[in-house]
Amino acid sequence: MSYDATKMKDWQIAEAAEEKLPSPEEWREKLGLKKDEMIPYGKTPKLDFHKIIDRLNNKPDGKYIEVTAITPTPLGEGKSTTSLGLIEGLGKRGKNVGGALRQPSGGPTMNIKGSAAGGGNALLIPMTEFSMGLTGDINDIMNAHNLAMVALTARMQHERNYSDSQLQKLSNMRRLDIDSTRIEFGWIMDFCAQSLRNITIGQGGHTDGFMMQSKFGIAPSSELMAILAIVRDLADMRERMSKITLAYDKHGKPITTGDLEVGGAMTAWMRNTINPTLCYTAEYQPVMVHAGPFANIAIGQSSIIADRLGLKMFDYHVTESGFAADIGFEKFWNVKCRLSGLRPHASVLVTTIRALKMHGGGPKVVAGLHLPEEYTKENIKLVEAGLPNMIHHIQTIKTAGVHPVVCINHFSTDTEEEINIVKRAAEAVGARCAVSKHWAQGGEGALELADAIIDACKERNDFQFLYPNEMKLRQRVEKIAQIVYGADGVDWSPDATAKAKKFENNPAYDEYSTMVVKTQLSLSHLPEKKGVPKNWRLPIRDILLYSGAKFLCPVAGTISLMPGTSSDPSFRRVDIDAKTGKVTGLF
Repeated sequence: MSYDATKMKDWQIAEAAEEKLPSPEEWREKLGLKKDEMIPYGKTPKLDFHKIIDRLNNKPDGKYIEVTAITPTPLGEGKSTTSLGLIEGLGKRGKNVGGALRQPSGGPTMNIKGSAAGGGNALLIPMTEFSMGLTGDINDIMNAHNLAMVALTARMQHERNYSDSQLQKLSNMRRLDIDSTRIEFGWIMDFCAQSLRNITIGQGGHTDGFMMQSKFGIAPSSELMAILAIVRDLADMRERMSKITLAYDKHGKPITTGDLEVGGAMTAWMRNTINPTLCYTAEYQPVMVHAGPFANIAIGQSSIIADRLGLKMFDYHVTESGFAADIGFEKFWNVKCRLSGLRPHASVLVTTIRALKMHGGGPKVVAGLHLPEEYTKENIKLVEAGLPNMIHHIQTIKTAGVHPVVCINHFSTDTEEEINIVKRAAEAVGARCAVSKHWAQGGEGALELADAIIDACKERNDFQFLYPNEMKLRQRVEKIAQIVYGADGVDWSPDATAKAKKFENNPAYDEYSTMVVKTQLSLSHLPEKKGVPKNWRLPIRDILLYSGAKFLCPVAGTISLMPGTSSDPSFRRVDIDAKTGKVTGLF
């Protein structure tokens, strides 16, 4: 059944849906799992990845469907909502369907954007658990990440305080000569805390640590989250965990987690994160939650592990990529698919009339403020002017050889003529287009989208990567900038150029993936540039090294790895019923 989403808050719909949620044991039977393949954890059990994949290894894969979007407004255009609506719609068509979503960060949940649990009748449940930590994967990542910093800073203090012979006698340690001006790692926490972007640590006396500049990032930006998203198994995770570069010594040599002998303990903290968590749509289809958000500053993909499981367990598996096709889909296409060996059958491009109006020159959209009336009343001119952004993203998906299906995520203020304009434009460039009313009607409202996906999956595609693996870093970035972003070229700062040459001249980095760090709010590096910017060049100011994940991350613009909390954060509206213990106010 569906609920009246115009009168009920998301948390209220979730609460009503959860009253009829089958038990984990019923889910185990429904999914055909063995007793030891589901790990109990209240309403949200984990799935034992190794046991299930070993048993189903020879079973043919199902259809693989990726969900991305046009360049969003600061409000987001509903990728998670659409992913859940599509799963519900395919369920209504009698398909064996499931999906994989990313775990939400506490930063956006307690700030502006909300919990990423979908919305209305296209909602993930149990919503409170999903929104507030789930089974603890992000906490495990924080502990493992910060343990690496504990190891690094403690070693720096002891090397300052003791001679070489004392170090050897006390703890059988050799001097690493860590350069305090070349610390690459920082600390993490899972909130938006702008005051922690730049800090000084070690203040006090001789026993209070090593005094130096340091920093915090938000938890999903950690290299450990990237590692979780791309590993194939626990052995792969353990190997990568000892290769993370934390700093450099005074001769320019990398100091790794292996040098500090902390990789094993870090993996021990993360041992349980290898198993996806089982959640559900509000219409009771299975959805795995694994890995984290933020494709602008991280890989922003649900995990390879979850997708491998889903393709064995379901006939149709829906996976989500972060933000727009220039960011999330590009990383899915050229990084995730290359590492996993998996190939998508179709890609959903989530589009809203609201976002098209913004790209067509509409007033500025500010999260937390009411939308100007241009977005809630028919305005054909703005919609038409914004269409090039959608068409640009369609062409990106087609460049990958994947069938694009435009989903118009329907809002009650959208008019028939506005919708028809978008449909005609999408179909004119070779994309299927469907209107989906999953927010209001759940699976019934997503049948048109489900049918379009079923048809797209029947056709053979011609998947191909944007660049060959042997292409050098700067050539890769040039190609991404010109073809995916629409830039005229790339300008490298002197520091970024020096780093690029070092990486390109060392064969050890040839196999590293290219992971551009860029704003999600524009095809360019400037958030205010909407539509399809012309006559611009992409400036690369730095390159981050993720040697455990094997990523080289060129950084465009001034984007920060630690977002800030707004003046009207959503935590002001989150509370708890002291009698029942139920959380209220999540959205």
